[in-house]
Amino acid sequence: MAIYEESGRILALWSAPRCRSTAFFRMMSERGDFTPVHEPFSYLAEFGVSEVGGEQARTEKELLTALRTLARRGPVFFKDTSDERYPGVLADTDFLGRDARHVFLIRHPRETIASYYAINPGVRRHQIGFEALYELFTAVHEQTGELPLVIDAEDLVDEPEAVTRAYCARVGIDFRPEALTWQPGARSEWQPSKQWHRDASASSGFEARRKKDYVDVDAHPVLGAYLEYHLPYYEKLLAHRVKP
Repeated sequence: MAIYEESGRILALWSAPRCRSTAFFRMMSERGDFTPVHEPFSYLAEFGVSEVGGEQARTEKELLTALRTLARRGPVFFKDTSDERYPGVLADTDFLGRDARHVFLIRHPRETIASYYAINPGVRRHQIGFEALYELFTAVHEQTGELPLVIDAEDLVDEPEAVTRAYCARVGIDFRPEALTWQPGARSEWQPSKQWHRDASASSGFEARRKKDYVDVDAHPVLGAYLEYHLPYYEKLLAHRVKP
């Protein structure tokens, strides 16, 4: 039996913002063997409601129930970002340890801060997300007794096949090379947050896209402090990344 079936048929990808998680979602959608759910907890935090499997959830508890219900129909993959902290997830020890398989995606915070700032210059420190991501990583570790898989977005771009193979082996699914490429275009579930997914919509695979006009994070009086704050959490996660 595949690992994801033993774990409740839910695969979760948790990512700091601007770590190419939407491209990863696109790849998992391309496989065709999972029902993909896009940022359910982020949408709940941002809009006050999140729809999963045709059901509307207005609390994290309702959302967790909806994900479990959907998973009873077939395997579910969801990805979400750690712009916000999700206390309902952290409190649900069954979800952390038994009902879902959790993987973490990172990228150097200097890059994520510059990318975030280009879209939202009013970004706040906690929205950079590495502190919340590390808290969730630690909670999963405590509940499972094993270190969760960590993927570095730069490795994913440099060696997509090797990293994806390692991911598939770890979570117990078959590797499908055809899922590494796709036709460019937006997906309907991205519509509420479409401004954040323009690069993913224009992509046809895992691609490096760093704009030349990005802010100099280190020299910025506010963003430089964000980098200093989140860097230690990133480095703790980086120490556990899968090496291609």
